Amino acid sequence: MQARAGWQRKVQYGARSGKDSCMEGDAMRVLLVFVDGVGVGDDAEYNPFVHARIPILRGLLGTIPLARRVALHGPGATLIPLDATLGVDGTPQSGTGQTTLLTGRNAAQLHGAHFGPWVPAKLRPMLRSDSILKRAIDAGYSAAFANAYPEELIQLQDDVTVRLPQFLRAGPPVAAMGAGLFTRNATDLIAGDAVASEITNGGWRDRLGITAAPDITAESAGATLARIASGYHVTLFAHYHTDTVGHDKDLESAVAAIERVDSFLGGVISAMADDCMLVVASDHGNIEDIRTGHTRNPALGLVVGPGHARITEGVDSLMDVVPMILSLLSTPRSDLAT
Repeated sequence: MQARAGWQRKVQYGARSGKDSCMEGDAMRVLLVFVDGVGVGDDAEYNPFVHARIPILRGLLGTIPLARRVALHGPGATLIPLDATLGVDGTPQSGTGQTTLLTGRNAAQLHGAHFGPWVPAKLRPMLRSDSILKRAIDAGYSAAFANAYPEELIQLQDDVTVRLPQFLRAGPPVAAMGAGLFTRNATDLIAGDAVASEITNGGWRDRLGITAAPDITAESAGATLARIASGYHVTLFAHYHTDTVGHDKDLESAVAAIERVDSFLGGVISAMADDCMLVVASDHGNIEDIRTGHTRNPALGLVVGPGHARITEGVDSLMDVVPMILSLLSTPRSDLAT
């Protein structure tokens, strides 16, 4: 509890000083990459991280992300096992996990149980008003939601008579709507100003018929995301396929999904500006053990950038990610480099 109280003190200071730091040009930018259903597991036989070719993660950490209960400080990043159980019985789920991750509030406790796959209706107002995107904007920072959605879905957010499709009730789009950032569409994707949730554009080209969407690699998509993030203080991108293949319980598909994310992160890191911190975080375990579906394993947390070991001190659970990001926004780059 002492560590979390320390984070809260830093956040309060950051909210007061954020505008001045931005004006001085020394504030850090933060790119939050959400990957659904990725935990830190311990059974090598059924863990796709063991079988996958993941040179980026191996290089950053010096090893593969197997079971841990404490942070691992690698040469290029710190791996944080994020508690996703949140003191609540049962198996963590996406709706409450994503809400906790994006607000810093214990959504499972507030709801009375883990709930998913969509954000519970009674928690959506809190997510809209208290997400990292909305809080950053309210503190005077710029923010972006980098995912592209079809224009007809974007238009639904303003029609109170329409019940939103279920996948628009996931945490990231709800947070983006609350912050007024649910805006990027096919035009942005084609122009290279947005990224597909699947990372590459195959779904847009093959299922939606948007043939003008460029046929890109995961690494190229990562570079696009890094470029988008260079224009904002906080950028959120959400990837869900890792949870989908975890439910499929197929090792080959899970390995392919992990390798795609690894290549994507390689593209992000290679193109990321010096003043940007990369935070990768999940909502619950799943893909790390292809036998079971959701798990009670810690969720994956990863911080890449200067001072990554110091930044992650006291970060233990899904509730700590937003306070960490808000603190980063008011931390001068020069402080992190020392």
